[in-house]
Amino acid sequence: MLLDTLCVLGIDPGTRITGWGVIEKRGTTLVHVDNGAIITRSRDPLIDRLKVIHDGLMEVIERHGPTVGGIESIFVSRNVSSALKLGHARGVAMLAAANHGLELAEFAPQAVKRAVVGTGRAEKKQVAEMVRMILGLPEIPQEDAADALAVAIARAHRMNVELPVVSGRRARSRRRG
Repeated sequence: MLLDTLCVLGIDPGTRITGWGVIEKRGTTLVHVDNGAIITRSRDPLIDRLKVIHDGLMEVIERHGPTVGGIESIFVSRNVSSALKLGHARGVAMLAAANHGLELAEFAPQAVKRAVVGTGRAEKKQVAEMVRMILGLPEIPQEDAADALAVAIARAHRMNVELPVVSGRRARSRRRG
């Protein structure tokens, strides 16, 4: 990896499907590295599904070695049970990042849309198409992977802005002082 190259992981958490995307920021250019989705079986107990998500993200982090990452924050939901399950998925994703010392920042869905499309009210299809265009992909990735790549793009674009860090070096240094 070049000195001015930064490897960025984006995570779109979910208990059924967790999307992930890895990009490199080479100067001002963003380059697609890899993406995918960790799919769990909805009939399996939640604890087993969370382990699949955690282990899958650990493997992605070990394979690509990102130094920073972004994760989508929880949106307000009327279904309390769904929001709690999403919180569990976010927690195991954050743990996987913390286990590798990955500096992880949270992004509201509107902030991701604004970073990728230019407006926080963009439709999912618009975001996915812009991800394809920004990264020069031949086709739009799977929906959850596209969302994760959008998070990675938002993180790469905001590298010089102080972000709320939920794990990693900056978070640890805050606790010390």
